[in-house]
Amino acid sequence: MNWSISLEPLLSWTWLAIVLIPIALVAVVGILLRQRGALLRFAALIALALALLNPVLLDELREPLKSVVAVVVDRSQSQEIGDRTAQTEEALTAVQERLARFKEFEVRVVETGKADSADERAETRLFGALDSAFRDVPPSRIGGAVMITDGQVHDTPAAPALNAPLHALITGEEGEKDRRIRFERAPRFGLVDKPLDLTYRVLDTTGARGTAQVRVSVNGEQVAVESANIGQEMPLQVIVPSAGQNIIELSIERTDGELTDVNNKAIAIVDGIRENLRVLLVSGEPHAGERTWRNLLKSDASVDLVHFTILRPPEKQDGTPINELSLIAFPTRELFVERINDFDLIIFDRYQHRDVLPILYYDYIAEYVEKGGALLIAAGPEYAGEQSISRTPLMAALPAMPTGDVIEEGFYPRLTDLGKRHPVTRGLEGSASEPPHWSRWFRLVGIEDPEGETVMKGPGDRPLLVLDRKGEGRVGMFLSDQGWLWARGFEGGGPHVSLYRRIAHWLMKEPELEEERLTAAGRGMTLDINRQTMSDDPGPAQVITPSGKAMTVPLASSSAGLFTGSVETREIGLYQIANGDLTALAHVGPINAPEFADTVSTENVLRRPAEATGGSVRRLEGLTGVSVPGVVPVRGTAAASGRDWIGLRTTNDSVLKAVTRVPLFGGFFGLGLLLLALGSMWYREGR
Repeated sequence: MNWSISLEPLLSWTWLAIVLIPIALVAVVGILLRQRGALLRFAALIALALALLNPVLLDELREPLKSVVAVVVDRSQSQEIGDRTAQTEEALTAVQERLARFKEFEVRVVETGKADSADERAETRLFGALDSAFRDVPPSRIGGAVMITDGQVHDTPAAPALNAPLHALITGEEGEKDRRIRFERAPRFGLVDKPLDLTYRVLDTTGARGTAQVRVSVNGEQVAVESANIGQEMPLQVIVPSAGQNIIELSIERTDGELTDVNNKAIAIVDGIRENLRVLLVSGEPHAGERTWRNLLKSDASVDLVHFTILRPPEKQDGTPINELSLIAFPTRELFVERINDFDLIIFDRYQHRDVLPILYYDYIAEYVEKGGALLIAAGPEYAGEQSISRTPLMAALPAMPTGDVIEEGFYPRLTDLGKRHPVTRGLEGSASEPPHWSRWFRLVGIEDPEGETVMKGPGDRPLLVLDRKGEGRVGMFLSDQGWLWARGFEGGGPHVSLYRRIAHWLMKEPELEEERLTAAGRGMTLDINRQTMSDDPGPAQVITPSGKAMTVPLASSSAGLFTGSVETREIGLYQIANGDLTALAHVGPINAPEFADTVSTENVLRRPAEATGGSVRRLEGLTGVSVPGVVPVRGTAAASGRDWIGLRTTNDSVLKAVTRVPLFGGFFGLGLLLLALGSMWYREGR
């Protein structure tokens, strides 16, 4: 029972003052002048005041509230090292049993570190989880918090806002040792086939000095072994091998007694950027389609174009002095002998052999292709004529010989079955309808027995676009000079920009346009796998997780020639993916996440915030296994920890359930007391 007195005035305070102040002044003056009956008048005034103030005796029925205690359990990936998971489970069970003995506590268990978000799994954020647990709890009801963790917490505040004891129970063992490697400086971009400068450091928690052997791998292939001084920042130089994403991996061997090797690797992802691609465009004569190629290549900021048009063949001599000609001489020797290897692509646009190029130079071009160069023949009627370049030593690099026929009739360019899967022509805008949603062409050069892959066809299923590999190089052959009709918008035009650009970039070996290609990437905690192939079914992908576990991921067709698959992952790190003869690497989650930067269990990180709240930090590992301290309820500012116990505060808050009111001056009692006081005053005045 909770007894208290409350005033419930019968009049407002203003009217009480108007009524009582004059009477009080008269009574006080009477007492000061020692008038007869002054004390009785004063007693009557008090009785009247009490009657008007109406004091009420209250009896409150209250239900005490419980203190809220949060048990924050660290489920991050570092807690899976050694016996930490078992220690955590044992400690959690013991803490819950101890807290269950006290009715004063409401226990909230919060587990953190297993969220689907990659950012949340990359760091141990116990204080964020603690704030969430107490979000709806008033400060007066917070009893304290118990954290079960390895001590590697990444959101520790400088001054915790918790106004209650914070206790940390540390998993792991005393004296753990670990060696790790990390990048100190790793640029995000690098030029393809150029050296890239990076720095790294090998760290040892024991403070050991000496050297460590560091294996350097680029895109899964080991390229070097470095000797690194432990503790010192070391330089590293690698060659960026390809455009797009490149994964540079450093790894060190696991030492005896080392806690884990999960942080014995460091990853840097570098996007390879090509220097401007150099293209040589040689037009055999002016024609309507010449501008189409030139405008396309000039509009590409990544292409440096050198363009020559043969306007005046040698047989056309009219005696004009050379110094009066407005055109420069064609620098054939410089282009096709001295600097031919500087070009990434050579395009012959309706070019025919008319002794502009010495016959020997065609051998140089064929050799250029064989050693890795790229050649595109944009053919017109001249390819079927007597002066065709197919009649030169360049024929060794060409995918098909002309039949001598030139078919001149209207037709819709169509994709072949291979073309529907080939990355150069796959999904070409307008190709899905029949007839295709683009304009007709009106000329096609006939060829026979083409090598390589025919991805587009003309009338009578004759080859229109042929792509072939020669040695280490590539050759493309476009057997019509009518592509300019698409560029001019004839009959609605067509996708000439995307088609021409894809052809050029395939010839220059852009990775995105490879027929057989396996790529993978992390999206949050999801691993996405993409497989480009010319086959009907590449089969499932084999995946090896960072911890060495194997899994199979089925690949489903998303479009012709493209198969995809996804899998939800629980581990942050580098995944190895294989399908057939192809392999790929992908990193899931943040690169070099803080979760693995330091995995040695420690009491130091949480000691300061715990002591600031009157709490404690202690290890769970004892002489007889896991040793969990007892729990003691404490009040006010009493000590909240001892040698083998931890204290949690109880609250004085309660909920009012019912109130019993007893008016002290109500009814006959109040009336009688008031009449007695007034009667006594009159009686004394009457004597």
